[in-house]
Amino acid sequence: MEQPIEAILTGSDSQIEGEVKAITHDNFNPAYEFVSYDDSLHLIIAQDTDGHWVRIAGTEPFFSGWVDELVEQINFSKQQNTTI
Repeated sequence: MEQPIEAILTGSDSQIEGEVKAITHDNFNPAYEFVSYDDSLHLIIAQDTDGHWVRIAGTEPFFSGWVDELVEQINFSKQQNTTI
């Protein structure tokens, strides 16, 4: 995923729209960064050594379900790009 993709996270009151892109972050590979369009939410996720997706940085408050939502949207985007 070289180009940023649009992503939507489920907030407590409404959806949070933004972009997610692949980044390089310390020793984590792969890592992804989500930034909301209104700049209210910033989230960096990566796979740990066991292959589990975890939040490694970002703003508060944070909902743990956002990691799963982002991974699902990233994987969907990758599938769409490889099936064209």
